[in-house]
Amino acid sequence: MTSIAIGLGWRKKQAEPVQPVVTPRDRTPSTAVPVAHVETWESRALVGLTAFAFAFGLMEMYSASSFLAASDGQPGHFYALKQLTGGITGAVLAVALSRVDYRRWRLLAWPMLCALTLMLVVVVMPGTEAIAPRINGARRWLNLGISIQPSEFMKIAIIAWTAAMAVKKADRLHSLSKGLMPFLVVWLPIVLLVLKQPNMSAALLIVLLASLVLFAGGARIGHFILLGLLAVPVLWKLIQGEGYRARRIAAFLDPTHDTGGVSYQIHQSLIAIGSGGVGGVGFGESRQKYGFLPEPHNDFLFSMIAEEWGLLGILFVVAVFSGFLVVGYRIAARAPDRFGYLLAIGMTNLIAVSAFLHMGVALALLPTTGVALPFMSYGRSALLTSFAAVGILMAIARATGPEPVREGAR
Repeated sequence: MTSIAIGLGWRKKQAEPVQPVVTPRDRTPSTAVPVAHVETWESRALVGLTAFAFAFGLMEMYSASSFLAASDGQPGHFYALKQLTGGITGAVLAVALSRVDYRRWRLLAWPMLCALTLMLVVVVMPGTEAIAPRINGARRWLNLGISIQPSEFMKIAIIAWTAAMAVKKADRLHSLSKGLMPFLVVWLPIVLLVLKQPNMSAALLIVLLASLVLFAGGARIGHFILLGLLAVPVLWKLIQGEGYRARRIAAFLDPTHDTGGVSYQIHQSLIAIGSGGVGGVGFGESRQKYGFLPEPHNDFLFSMIAEEWGLLGILFVVAVFSGFLVVGYRIAARAPDRFGYLLAIGMTNLIAVSAFLHMGVALALLPTTGVALPFMSYGRSALLTSFAAVGILMAIARATGPEPVREGAR
């Protein structure tokens, strides 16, 4: 991923004398040249991609949730209206963050990480059920007048903190004991708190996003492989400790086994995708949303898109999030300094990796787990997190200016 990002931003020097090109991976805040905040085609592309994703997702989420809302005695547009208000709030948040100097996130990394860690503690500690109720067997939400999911916002915090520390420890990242291990000391308590909720998918995604930032910063892939192998027994114990996790693994290994039990969700998802054909059954004509597929407006929204829009809908969604990946990595490659580069890599991965994981679950390429489709799946915490990531990316793009910054430029 790092090589792709750097390659997208490479430019040949035209003027004489030739100055050495400093890639974002090599830049430091002290050598970065200040630039004016200007609009770039990357920032405009982000706006367009976000608008397309949210508008299409809102339309499809309305279709997927209308029967569920009616079953609960609510009007058919109940969930869509809540999603729309969340989207408006998210758009305002993105615009506000796009005007904030992205370098401030380096200063805010520790306070934000500590505040969200405290929220995670409150969510799982005994005696706080009044503000952190158990819903569907899990305690993941904190009710502070509005209901928020701290583990979603932790993704932003862990990316910003990891990027800031990777800049500070750049000369030690090649070392396991002095490079990767100090990061694990901070990551692990956060992961354990999220697992306590329980929310294994969010915990693994937090580790994955942070690891990708650290790898882009220069950490050795061999160290990640080693620690991954060491973590396998622990993960297996966690899976065996919760019966539903073991059943999901069994369903992933054989989606056709026990389709009325452990494989029910993924079997219905594959039926929805297969029913769509090339052009889909038509908007609003899904049959799986009528109580057959659980969470059609959230964890399996991609299946609903595939059913109603067919292969064309699938290609559209893949193209949109591939666009996020390309534009985001280009912004990273053109970032004025190393911190901006790593922060952009992290925010891009937050959107694109989450999207492709969601699709992988719907297609039975990954075990069933709850990963939202950014900008599309129902859930205001996840929606606000995605919009915040776009706002931060836009701030980095606007700071970059029309041409990549090079040390020694006149």
